[in-house]
Amino acid sequence: MNQGTIVQRDLGSRFENLLGPAVVLTDTTDLQRYAIDSVVPRLVLQPESTEQIAAALRVCTEENWTVVPFGKGTRQHIGRMPDQVDVALSTEKLNHIESYDPGDLTISLQAGVSLAHAVAACAEHRQLLPIEAPEGTTIGGALSTSSAGPLRAAFGGLRDFCIGVNFISGDGMNGRGGGRVVKNVAGYDLMKLMIGSHGSLAIITSANFKLFPSPQQTITFVCEFASLGEGLALRDSLLRSPLSPLACEIVSPSAIEYLSESEPHDPDEWAPEPSTQNTAAWQLMIRFAGSDRVLARLRHELAASVSRELSGAGETDLWNQVGTFEERLLKHHRNAMIFQVELPLADSRSAIQAAESSATDYNFVAAITGRATVGSLIVAFLPLAIDPPAVTQFVSAASDFRSRLSKASSAVVMRCPREAKQHFDVWGSIPTDIELMQKVKRALDPQGILNRGRFLVA
Repeated sequence: MNQGTIVQRDLGSRFENLLGPAVVLTDTTDLQRYAIDSVVPRLVLQPESTEQIAAALRVCTEENWTVVPFGKGTRQHIGRMPDQVDVALSTEKLNHIESYDPGDLTISLQAGVSLAHAVAACAEHRQLLPIEAPEGTTIGGALSTSSAGPLRAAFGGLRDFCIGVNFISGDGMNGRGGGRVVKNVAGYDLMKLMIGSHGSLAIITSANFKLFPSPQQTITFVCEFASLGEGLALRDSLLRSPLSPLACEIVSPSAIEYLSESEPHDPDEWAPEPSTQNTAAWQLMIRFAGSDRVLARLRHELAASVSRELSGAGETDLWNQVGTFEERLLKHHRNAMIFQVELPLADSRSAIQAAESSATDYNFVAAITGRATVGSLIVAFLPLAIDPPAVTQFVSAASDFRSRLSKASSAVVMRCPREAKQHFDVWGSIPTDIELMQKVKRALDPQGILNRGRFLVA
């Protein structure tokens, strides 16, 4: 019997005695479902209460066992590769709506509630929880990764409408930030720390959200332009106007084919010829809500720029395709390298041009979508070669792209082949406030057991 098996049996016995056998999974097939970048945990815990989570974390802190918080695993590809995972701690059994007050436009959700279930519950009362994330995502997973989609243009990010979180720190202590009412500001900064921390500070157990009335009707205008500059010019005019779109998405010519049901072109057919690039169209997809009168006015004001107009099922399908761009792209290009780029609006043009230049220089095609009025882009580098590209190609392309961005911008590699991930930092350059981040990490997770080595702060 090898050392790893002995450790696994010790872990299993310890937690079965502490929490009960129903909470502990040690079967090889079960463990494989919780693998992260092919690293399989030694065991999986599925606690049924916050008390069990706290007890488990206290033991892990005492024994210095590493813990990966786990929802449904839809975003576990984000971050550095773990050296080892002792415990995958799943919140999937914390899956209840704790309270919902439609009159007050607030809802309280446990971390394991699926996003789809929460959105559907709100929709029954014609209310909107504007979180957008991959299918299967849980509330805890969405908060941990600060997931956002096209609706961010109108409603902001999760930090703007999450009004409270409950969590358990790495050493098993209960904590709370914010509250259950919209005007409550107690612990506000602590709540913001949890959102986007990628499970490195604590395990979120529940959260409270402010809701919004669902739009009575919506319409989407698709505008096509011969150049990026023309598309961004319309974006800028929108920002200066009193118009308030629900969403405003910029789409590059090479990304458009992934937002339809037709089969995308083979990248090997692509050639960087000027004539090809000049005939391709950039698109700006702008979604509005309002009464018949408001929508008629919008139609009139944008008439000169609009190529086509969508409503009803066609509009819904389009935005579903935009929201699942990453997944749709990966069906055709499993070796794609995908960045999440955050940047000042003034840097939009230079950043997109930098992506296209870096991609071309290293034999990739750049496919780009993003929130045009927010400064948040998804940039995909699609390899040209039929055979898997060399690791150095990914590393060099990522380094070159980041070097062309302004200091106020960031480019996190969300996805890339596992072999390449071992050779560069997916998070990019070290932030200037790293010492402060380390102090926060030590305060909430003294032994550093949570997602050890995977986030910016080890």
